[in-house]
Amino acid sequence: MSDKIYSYQQLYQFALHVFKTMGCSEADAILATDVLLSADLRGIDSHGIARLVGYVRLWEVGRINPTPNIQIVHETPSTAVVDGDKGLGLVVAPRAMQIAMEKAKQVGTGWVSVKNSNHFGIAGYHAMMALSQDMIGMAMTNASALVAPTYSAEKLLGTNPIAVAVPAGNQAPFVADFATTTAANGKLEIAQRNNAPIPTGWAQDAQGNPTTDAAILKKGGALLPLGSEKEQGSHKGYALGSIVDIFSGVLSGASFGPWAPPFPAYVAMPENMPGEGLGHFVGAMRIDAFRPAKDFKDNMDKWLNRFRTATPIEGKDQVYVAGDLERIMEAARKKEGIPLVMEVVKDLEALSSKMNIPL
Repeated sequence: MSDKIYSYQQLYQFALHVFKTMGCSEADAILATDVLLSADLRGIDSHGIARLVGYVRLWEVGRINPTPNIQIVHETPSTAVVDGDKGLGLVVAPRAMQIAMEKAKQVGTGWVSVKNSNHFGIAGYHAMMALSQDMIGMAMTNASALVAPTYSAEKLLGTNPIAVAVPAGNQAPFVADFATTTAANGKLEIAQRNNAPIPTGWAQDAQGNPTTDAAILKKGGALLPLGSEKEQGSHKGYALGSIVDIFSGVLSGASFGPWAPPFPAYVAMPENMPGEGLGHFVGAMRIDAFRPAKDFKDNMDKWLNRFRTATPIEGKDQVYVAGDLERIMEAARKKEGIPLVMEVVKDLEALSSKMNIPL
């Protein structure tokens, strides 16, 4: 069946009412909806409205607190540790980024690690918060273990994304937002919904063999680090994912590695968890803490323009910079609507009926 198209406003109102029905305040429901739907607008369909049902299920089993007391539990002038009190990561992470930016305003940079949180949507949203303040933003999070380290048959790491947003002058900003795996789990979920195979190099089976089975994680398989195989550089993706886990989990006091809490509510929590909830790490750097902001942005414009005007290979229209395709997608979807696969539509319709909220 073909996709069904919804306007941004239709999905916005539905998600907003769902979060309010969960018990979120008006402000938190608006923030959570903004973060969630930013993924759909930017074409990151795996982390947008398709995740809404999962958040509701986590709330139903008591793993999400809709009215968290988000607080700083340790800080210095440039750093802080935030306890998210089991809140929606969609709310906790932006609050942490606000703290990082306030510290950057005062002392040049701000770095905040977060514990006791949940899935925070797309990392790019949180990093991009810094752009309007003439700051460089960074955001990362650990996640439940779906990834096998290089040469491992065990799943020990999450997809552990990293985002970096850099402002410019007249050019559109640089926005890198990527999982430290060859493909995010959501890409496998999309392939499952479409009954399609996945490319070789995305995952391995339970014995460590290459596979194209999109449902392999349910059969004991694992995602592969960025690079897929050692010969293609998977040890580098493994290292990047490890850095995210250490910064987000070990540094904050959250659970980490194979003990990070799973997103599906029906999956049992790991035993002997060493920390509290999921962890995030966000940061902001004031450009003028390094050099005059105008000088930097002028040079960024030159940098961005040079890469965007690079000679493309045959058959390609142009060379893109990180964030370009997502920005193009956002403009199109604001105008033309957001397509949802029928499996996601059915999930939302079921949620609509259950919560008596019109879709």
